[in-house]
Amino acid sequence: MFLTGLKSITNIFILNLACSDLIFTITLPFWAVDHLQQWVFGDFICKLMTAIFFVGLYSSVILLTAMTVARFIRVVLPNWKSNRTRRKRYAIGACIAAWIISISASLSDAIKVKAINWDNHIYCVDESEDKLGRYLQVSLLFFLPFAIIIFCYSAILKTVLQGLSRKKHKTVAVLLCIVAVFFVCWGPYHIMLLIKSLYEPKGCKAKERLAVAYHISEMLAYSHCCMNPLLYMLSQKLRKNLFNLLKCKNLCKMKMLLKSSKAFFTSLFLWYVMSDELGKKMH
Repeated sequence: MFLTGLKSITNIFILNLACSDLIFTITLPFWAVDHLQQWVFGDFICKLMTAIFFVGLYSSVILLTAMTVARFIRVVLPNWKSNRTRRKRYAIGACIAAWIISISASLSDAIKVKAINWDNHIYCVDESEDKLGRYLQVSLLFFLPFAIIIFCYSAILKTVLQGLSRKKHKTVAVLLCIVAVFFVCWGPYHIMLLIKSLYEPKGCKAKERLAVAYHISEMLAYSHCCMNPLLYMLSQKLRKNLFNLLKCKNLCKMKMLLKSSKAFFTSLFLWYVMSDELGKKMH
Protein backbone atom coordinates (compact mmCIF):
# COMPACT_ATOMS: atom_id res chain seq x y z
CA MET A 1 0.00 0.00 0.00
CA PHE A 2 2.84 2.37 0.91
CA LEU A 3 4.72 1.56 -2.28
CA THR A 4 1.77 2.58 -4.45
CA GLY A 5 2.38 6.15 -3.28
CA LEU A 6 5.88 5.97 -4.75
CA LYS A 7 4.38 6.11 -8.25
CA SER A 8 4.62 9.87 -7.68
CA ILE A 9 7.94 11.26 -8.96
CA THR A 10 8.05 13.77 -6.08
CA ASN A 11 7.70 10.96 -3.54
CA ILE A 12 10.55 9.01 -5.18
CA PHE A 13 12.80 12.00 -4.53
CA ILE A 14 11.42 12.50 -1.01
CA LEU A 15 12.07 8.83 -0.16
CA ASN A 16 15.69 9.19 -1.32
CA LEU A 17 16.05 12.43 0.66
CA ALA A 18 14.73 10.63 3.75
CA CYS A 19 17.38 7.91 3.21
CA SER A 20 19.98 10.65 2.86
CA ASP A 21 18.90 12.18 6.20
CA LEU A 22 18.98 8.76 7.85
CA ILE A 23 22.54 8.14 6.61
CA PHE A 24 23.61 11.57 7.87
CA THR A 25 21.97 10.97 11.28
CA ILE A 26 24.14 7.86 11.86
CA THR A 27 27.17 10.13 12.29
CA LEU A 28 25.64 12.52 14.86
CA PRO A 29 26.41 10.49 18.05
CA PHE A 30 30.07 10.30 16.99
CA TRP A 31 30.32 14.07 16.43
CA ALA A 32 28.53 14.68 19.75
CA VAL A 33 31.20 12.66 21.61
CA ASP A 34 33.91 14.47 19.63
CA HIS A 35 32.58 17.91 20.63
CA LEU A 36 31.81 17.04 24.27
CA GLN A 37 35.01 15.10 25.01
CA GLN A 38 37.45 14.16 22.25
CA TRP A 39 37.67 11.73 19.33
CA VAL A 40 37.94 8.27 20.94
CA PHE A 41 37.03 6.06 17.98
CA GLY A 42 40.35 5.84 16.15
CA ASP A 43 41.55 6.79 12.69
CA PHE A 44 39.45 4.33 10.64
CA ILE A 45 36.12 5.40 12.20
CA CYS A 46 37.17 9.04 11.74
CA LYS A 47 37.49 8.44 7.99
CA LEU A 48 34.34 6.28 7.82
CA MET A 49 32.12 8.80 9.66
CA THR A 50 33.48 11.64 7.51
CA ALA A 51 32.63 9.67 4.36
CA ILE A 52 29.10 8.89 5.63
CA PHE A 53 28.59 12.53 6.68
CA PHE A 54 29.48 13.84 3.22
CA VAL A 55 27.51 11.12 1.41
CA GLY A 56 24.42 12.36 3.29
CA LEU A 57 25.25 16.00 2.56
CA TYR A 58 26.14 15.71 -1.13
CA SER A 59 23.26 13.35 -1.92
CA SER A 60 20.81 15.83 -0.33
CA VAL A 61 22.11 18.69 -2.49
CA ILE A 62 22.07 16.68 -5.73
CA LEU A 63 18.64 15.14 -5.03
CA LEU A 64 17.12 18.54 -4.22
CA THR A 65 18.57 19.94 -7.44
CA ALA A 66 17.25 16.99 -9.49
CA MET A 67 13.83 17.29 -7.82
CA THR A 68 13.72 21.02 -8.59
CA VAL A 69 14.71 20.48 -12.25
CA ALA A 70 12.02 17.76 -12.55
CA ARG A 71 9.41 20.15 -11.14
CA PHE A 72 10.70 22.94 -13.44
CA ILE A 73 10.18 20.71 -16.51
CA ARG A 74 6.74 19.62 -15.26
CA VAL A 75 5.48 23.15 -14.52
CA VAL A 76 7.37 25.50 -16.85
CA LEU A 77 7.75 23.15 -19.85
CA PRO A 78 4.48 21.15 -19.84
CA ASN A 79 4.74 20.52 -23.60
CA TRP A 80 8.12 18.84 -23.26
CA LYS A 81 7.76 15.48 -24.99
CA SER A 82 7.97 12.94 -22.20
CA ASN A 83 5.36 10.59 -20.82
CA ARG A 84 4.93 9.71 -17.15
CA THR A 85 6.81 6.39 -17.42
CA ARG A 86 9.82 8.09 -19.01
CA ARG A 87 9.81 10.88 -16.40
CA LYS A 88 9.71 8.27 -13.64
CA ARG A 89 12.64 6.46 -15.27
CA TYR A 90 14.58 9.74 -15.41
CA ALA A 91 13.82 10.37 -11.72
CA ILE A 92 15.11 6.93 -10.70
CA GLY A 93 18.20 7.44 -12.90
CA ALA A 94 18.82 10.84 -11.28
CA CYS A 95 18.59 9.28 -7.81
CA ILE A 96 21.08 6.53 -8.73
CA ALA A 97 23.45 9.13 -10.22
CA ALA A 98 23.13 11.26 -7.06
CA TRP A 99 24.25 8.36 -4.86
CA ILE A 100 27.16 7.44 -7.17
CA ILE A 101 28.43 11.06 -7.33
CA SER A 102 28.00 11.51 -3.55
CA ILE A 103 29.93 8.35 -2.67
CA SER A 104 32.71 9.25 -5.13
CA ALA A 105 33.01 12.84 -3.84
CA SER A 106 32.96 11.76 -0.18
CA LEU A 107 35.99 9.48 -0.69
CA SER A 108 38.27 12.50 -1.19
CA ASP A 109 36.99 13.96 2.12
CA ALA A 110 37.57 10.64 3.89
CA ILE A 111 41.16 10.43 2.59
CA LYS A 112 42.00 13.94 3.84
CA VAL A 113 40.86 13.50 7.48
CA LYS A 114 42.66 11.69 10.27
CA ALA A 115 42.64 11.37 14.05
CA ILE A 116 45.48 13.52 15.40
CA ASN A 117 46.78 14.14 18.91
CA TRP A 118 47.25 17.83 19.64
CA ASP A 119 47.97 19.14 23.13
CA ASN A 120 46.89 15.80 24.71
CA HIS A 121 43.54 15.98 22.95
CA ILE A 122 42.55 13.80 19.96
CA TYR A 123 40.70 15.43 17.06
CA CYS A 124 39.17 14.05 13.86
CA VAL A 125 40.16 16.82 11.46
CA ASP A 126 41.02 17.63 7.86
CA GLU A 127 44.77 18.26 7.82
CA SER A 128 44.97 18.74 4.07
CA GLU A 129 46.43 21.94 2.65
CA ASP A 130 44.42 21.51 -0.57
CA LYS A 131 42.40 24.74 -0.26
CA LEU A 132 41.72 24.89 -4.00
CA GLY A 133 40.18 21.40 -3.89
CA ARG A 134 37.92 22.41 -0.98
CA TYR A 135 36.94 25.62 -2.79
CA LEU A 136 36.03 23.71 -5.98
CA GLN A 137 34.12 21.06 -4.04
CA VAL A 138 32.04 23.62 -2.13
CA SER A 139 31.41 25.60 -5.33
CA LEU A 140 30.43 22.62 -7.51
CA LEU A 141 28.47 20.65 -4.89
CA PHE A 142 26.70 23.50 -3.12
CA PHE A 143 26.77 26.94 -4.73
CA LEU A 144 26.26 25.73 -8.32
CA PRO A 145 23.23 23.57 -7.35
CA PHE A 146 21.96 26.53 -5.29
CA ALA A 147 22.15 28.79 -8.38
CA ILE A 148 20.31 26.16 -10.49
CA ILE A 149 17.60 25.85 -7.84
CA ILE A 150 17.16 29.63 -7.58
CA PHE A 151 16.79 29.88 -11.38
CA CYS A 152 14.30 26.97 -11.55
CA TYR A 153 12.14 28.19 -8.67
CA SER A 154 12.05 31.73 -10.03
CA ALA A 155 10.61 30.34 -13.28
CA ILE A 156 8.28 27.97 -11.37
CA LEU A 157 6.87 30.72 -9.15
CA LYS A 158 6.35 32.98 -12.16
CA THR A 159 4.36 30.21 -13.89
CA VAL A 160 2.45 29.35 -10.71
CA LEU A 161 1.36 32.95 -10.21
CA GLN A 162 -0.01 32.97 -13.76
CA GLY A 163 -2.46 30.29 -12.72
CA LEU A 164 -2.20 26.65 -11.79
CA SER A 165 -4.59 24.40 -9.94
CA ARG A 166 -4.65 24.55 -6.15
CA LYS A 167 -3.23 21.01 -6.01
CA LYS A 168 -0.19 22.12 -8.06
CA HIS A 169 0.23 25.14 -5.76
CA LYS A 170 0.47 22.82 -2.74
CA THR A 171 3.07 20.57 -4.40
CA VAL A 172 5.25 23.54 -5.35
CA ALA A 173 4.87 25.02 -1.84
CA VAL A 174 5.98 21.73 -0.20
CA LEU A 175 9.05 21.44 -2.44
CA LEU A 176 9.92 25.10 -1.92
CA CYS A 177 9.76 24.63 1.89
CA ILE A 178 12.05 21.58 1.73
CA VAL A 179 14.60 23.42 -0.43
CA ALA A 180 14.43 26.67 1.60
CA VAL A 181 14.99 24.89 4.94
CA PHE A 182 17.91 22.93 3.48
CA PHE A 183 19.72 26.05 2.29
CA VAL A 184 18.95 28.03 5.48
CA CYS A 185 20.48 25.20 7.56
CA TRP A 186 23.41 24.29 5.31
CA GLY A 187 24.16 27.70 3.75
CA PRO A 188 26.09 29.15 6.74
CA TYR A 189 28.12 25.91 7.07
CA HIS A 190 29.25 26.07 3.43
CA ILE A 191 29.98 29.79 3.69
CA MET A 192 32.23 29.00 6.68
CA LEU A 193 33.97 26.24 4.68
CA LEU A 194 34.56 28.74 1.89
CA ILE A 195 35.93 31.34 4.33
CA LYS A 196 38.25 28.72 5.88
CA SER A 197 39.56 27.77 2.44
CA LEU A 198 40.17 31.40 1.36
CA TYR A 199 41.04 33.23 4.59
CA GLU A 200 43.83 32.56 7.08
CA PRO A 201 43.04 34.31 10.41
CA LYS A 202 45.88 36.17 12.14
CA GLY A 203 46.03 36.16 15.89
CA CYS A 204 44.38 34.01 18.57
CA LYS A 205 41.19 36.11 18.82
CA ALA A 206 40.50 35.93 15.08
CA LYS A 207 41.05 32.15 15.11
CA GLU A 208 38.78 31.79 18.13
CA ARG A 209 35.98 33.82 16.52
CA LEU A 210 36.26 31.78 13.31
CA ALA A 211 36.11 28.53 15.33
CA VAL A 212 33.00 29.70 17.24
CA ALA A 213 31.26 30.79 14.02
CA TYR A 214 32.14 27.43 12.41
CA HIS A 215 30.73 25.44 15.37
CA ILE A 216 27.48 27.48 15.33
CA SER A 217 27.11 26.81 11.59
CA GLU A 218 27.74 23.10 12.29
CA MET A 219 24.97 22.97 14.91
CA LEU A 220 22.56 24.69 12.52
CA ALA A 221 23.49 22.17 9.80
CA TYR A 222 22.96 19.20 12.16
CA SER A 223 19.47 20.47 13.05
CA HIS A 224 18.37 20.02 9.42
CA CYS A 225 17.83 16.25 9.72
CA CYS A 226 15.44 16.89 12.66
CA MET A 227 13.32 19.33 10.64
CA ASN A 228 13.01 17.26 7.47
CA PRO A 229 10.60 14.57 8.78
CA LEU A 230 8.15 17.38 9.66
CA LEU A 231 8.54 18.89 6.18
CA TYR A 232 8.00 15.53 4.46
CA MET A 233 4.65 15.27 6.27
CA LEU A 234 3.51 18.34 4.34
CA SER A 235 3.27 16.07 1.30
CA GLN A 236 -0.39 15.03 1.20
CA LYS A 237 0.25 11.77 -0.69
CA LEU A 238 3.11 10.74 1.57
CA ARG A 239 1.07 11.58 4.68
CA LYS A 240 -1.94 9.65 3.40
CA ASN A 241 0.15 6.57 2.52
CA LEU A 242 1.94 6.66 5.87
CA PHE A 243 -1.38 6.82 7.75
CA ASN A 244 -2.70 3.96 5.61
CA LEU A 245 0.41 1.94 6.45
CA LEU A 246 -0.08 2.59 10.18
CA LYS A 247 -3.77 1.67 9.90
CA CYS A 248 -2.83 -1.54 8.09
CA LYS A 249 -0.33 -2.43 10.82
CA ASN A 250 -2.86 -1.69 13.57
CA LEU A 251 -5.50 -3.76 11.76
CA CYS A 252 -3.07 -6.68 11.42
CA LYS A 253 -2.23 -6.43 15.13
CA MET A 254 -5.95 -6.38 15.99
CA LYS A 255 -6.58 -9.46 13.85
CA MET A 256 -3.65 -11.29 15.49
CA LEU A 257 -4.97 -10.31 18.92
CA LEU A 258 -8.46 -11.56 18.09
CA LYS A 259 -7.06 -14.82 16.72
CA SER A 260 -4.92 -15.39 19.81
CA SER A 261 -7.84 -14.46 22.10
CA LYS A 262 -10.13 -16.84 20.22
CA ALA A 263 -7.55 -19.64 20.48
CA PHE A 264 -7.10 -18.96 24.20
CA PHE A 265 -10.83 -19.04 25.00
CA THR A 266 -11.31 -22.15 22.82
CA SER A 267 -8.51 -23.91 24.72
CA LEU A 268 -10.01 -22.77 28.02
CA PHE A 269 -13.45 -24.05 27.04
CA LEU A 270 -12.06 -27.44 25.92
CA TRP A 271 -10.08 -27.74 29.14
CA TYR A 272 -13.25 -26.98 31.15
CA VAL A 273 -15.32 -29.57 29.22
CA MET A 274 -12.63 -32.26 29.54
CA SER A 275 -12.21 -31.53 33.25
CA ASP A 276 -15.97 -31.78 33.74
CA GLU A 277 -16.13 -35.11 31.84
CA LEU A 278 -13.19 -36.47 33.82
CA GLY A 279 -14.87 -35.43 37.08
CA LYS A 280 -18.07 -37.25 36.11
CA LYS A 281 -16.16 -40.47 35.27
CA MET A 282 -14.35 -40.40 38.59
CA HIS A 283 -17.67 -40.12 40.42
